[in-house]
Amino acid sequence: MAKPKSGIKYIAENRKARHDYFIHDTYEAGIALTGTEVKSLRRGRVNVKDSFCRLEGGEVWLEAMHISPYEQGNRFNHDPLRTRKLLLHKYEILKLIGKVKEKGYTLIPLNLYFKKGRVKVTVALVTGKKLYDKRQASAEKEAKREMDRRLKERRY
Repeated sequence: MAKPKSGIKYIAENRKARHDYFIHDTYEAGIALTGTEVKSLRRGRVNVKDSFCRLEGGEVWLEAMHISPYEQGNRFNHDPLRTRKLLLHKYEILKLIGKVKEKGYTLIPLNLYFKKGRVKVTVALVTGKKLYDKRQASAEKEAKREMDRRLKERRY
């Protein structure tokens, strides 16, 4: 019998989320998938850029995540944009329901990865950034880059 892999292999990341939102808290969640979806994920055929999570009936659902159909899937293929259930503990879901009811909080996926052969999603509790916050963050990033550049020139 083969040993299960213990490493983490990243599939996709939502880089836009770190630019558009303030991240307050993160959770690791499993995701309910069909067989052809997992095969498509192993090939890296997924887009999480515009996806978000919805809390309904004591469950968490992942919306608008595009997983491309598997080429050899024929009639067993899935709908690329179907709603997928996220698997979290009950106490985590209740905590999230309380937070999302507060003004301005939303739930979005940050990245998708394989952990011990299972597909996992990092879900973040976030608030949206205003335009001036985005400008300030990019200005700070540029200032840090400039300082690093100057320090590097100074050493030589």
